[in-house]
Amino acid sequence: MKITIEPHKCVAAGLCVVAEDSVFDQDEESGTVVLLTDAPREDLRENVLEAARICPAQAIAIRQDGTPA
Repeated sequence: MKITIEPHKCVAAGLCVVAEDSVFDQDEESGTVVLLTDAPREDLRENVLEAARICPAQAIAIRQDGTPA
């Protein structure tokens, strides 16, 4: 699993942080998404996928085995 983010799309809802705070954080000034790791542990997979799914701005992309999730 490989994560990429597009901070310029982020609307600072913070749902990604709620879903998995060991992978996502928010910039203190702008509130936009900050990626803490682009290759999280396998046991975090479901939470990371949920974060991408619930992102209102679709600012999170997940790739698995070289293809988009």
